[in-house]
Parts: sequence; structure tokens; C-alpha cells
Amino acid sequence: MVTTVPRRSAVRSAAAALIVCAFAGLLPAAAEAKVVLTFGTYAPDKPSAMVAQLRPTLDAIAKEATAVLGEEVEIRMQLVKGYEAGVALIVDGEADFTRLGPASYIFAKDENGGLTVLAMENKNGAKSFDGVIAVHRDSNLTDVSQLRGHSFAFGSKRSTLGRYFSQLTLMRAGLYARDLARYEYLGRHDKVGRAVGSGLFDAGALEETTFQKLVDKGVPIRALAKFSNSTRPWVARAGLDPRVRDALRQALLNVDDSAALRALRFDGFFEGSDRDYEPTRDAIRANPQFFAQLQ
Repeated sequence: MVTTVPRRSAVRSAAAALIVCAFAGLLPAAAEAKVVLTFGTYAPDKPSAMVAQLRPTLDAIAKEATAVLGEEVEIRMQLVKGYEAGVALIVDGEADFTRLGPASYIFAKDENGGLTVLAMENKNGAKSFDGVIAVHRDSNLTDVSQLRGHSFAFGSKRSTLGRYFSQLTLMRAGLYARDLARYEYLGRHDKVGRAVGSGLFDAGALEETTFQKLVDKGVPIRALAKFSNSTRPWVARAGLDPRVRDALRQALLNVDDSAALRALRFDGFFEGSDRDYEPTRDAIRANPQFFAQLQ
């Protein structure tokens, strides 16, 4: 009888296969691929402060998106320096979704028509919030029309509230840039409020929340007028997988973690669409009239 002896290499291969199979039974199943999304924004201050402000909300969104999609969702942050660079992230598709001001959304949508509004912020149960035209507490001004010949502080040149809606409010009162003694764009809302409180400007436009915080801190300002502004949209990039995009939209609507949302100063999300920002689009279109006949 002839006995066939397996070659040494074959024995080693078989033994190795048995070891691998045995060891595989001790390992957990291979981890499923996760869905990784990038949230892009710009950091107006320290990047670490922006991360601390956004991270709790993004973690809450990731948790809800995981439940909706049935796959693990991880949200990473990409921070850039500068407003224009932040908008470019979503326009160029380098970020999957972002949070924009209404005017920023209109400009971004003009550059890339494929952007989609996922949801809009719920601020005190509403889709809108107020801007304030503030004057010094001791000012004798009682109406916006009386600002003719006075100085005015606006926010950023690209600010929905700090420029476009405040300048529209002035136009509706019959005032244009040529009617102001002087005006400047100061950037941040708190700078506007403090400049008015210190007497550097006779009036200025700022967000009501910031206005109230300054008043509570003792800055001597009061509201001359108020105007309404749509809350911020959260926007998805063009070309995002529709299944992921829809899950992300539903996740935003499901978020109800008040502690996570508190740092961003809103209370959750409402359904939203491009139509909700038509008043902003109208204000931007009308804005060149504010500077008409400016010599």
C-alpha cells in the first residue's frame, strides 16, 4: 500500500487555515462601514471656541441620523478662517452640510444652484427673529425717519440683519445712504451696540438677542425700531447622496436635545425650503437703491 504524505507547505497552509477559522470565531463581526459627513464653517474667533459651541449639536445630529439611516453616522468638522472661505466650503462641495446666515445662503445658492435647504432653525418657536435699530438710552429720537442727518453703524457688509434688512427698514422710512451724516460697517453685532452706547454713532443695527445681552450688562442703548428676519438655514451640498440627505434632514427635525442646542441659541429645527428666504432675496435685490445718487 502506498501512503501519500502531504507536502510540508500544504500542511502548513491547512494548519494556518484552521487557526484563522478558529480565531475568527473569537472576533466580533467586521465593523460596518460608517457614513462620514463633513460639517464646514468658518471660525470668527478661536477655532477651539467654535468647536466647543458646535460639537454638542453635531453629536446630537449624528445620533439621530444613525437612527434614521440605520448605519453609523459620524460628523467631522472643517473650520476655515474667513467668511468667504466658509461659504466656499459648501459652494465647492468640500463640506457636506453647513449652517448659513440667510443672506449667505442666497449668495451661495446664486453660485451653486444645487444647494438644498435641509431645515431652518427654531428660535423661540418661530421661523423668524427680530433685528433692532438701537439708539443711545438718552437719545431724543423716537422714529426711524428722524435719523436723517445722523450717523449709523451697520454690521457686516454681508450680514442679513446688520445690513440688508436694516437698510431696507431705512428705505421704507424714506432714508437712503445719502441722508446719513456718515455710516460704517463694524462687523460684529456687539461692536455695533457698544459703539452706539458709547456715543460713537447715533444709531445702529444688531440682533435682538445681542441687544438684550448688552442692555443686561448695562450698555446704555434702547430700541428705536424692530424688524423681522428669517432664522438660519442648514444647507446640504449639491450632489449629496439623496438617501443620506433625506436622513440628515429628518435627523435635524428629530433633534430635541435642549442642552446641546443651547450654545447655538436656538431650540431645534423646522422644515424649511428656498421659499422661506424669498424675503431675504428681495431685500438683497432692493439694496442697490439704498446707495442710489450717492455722491
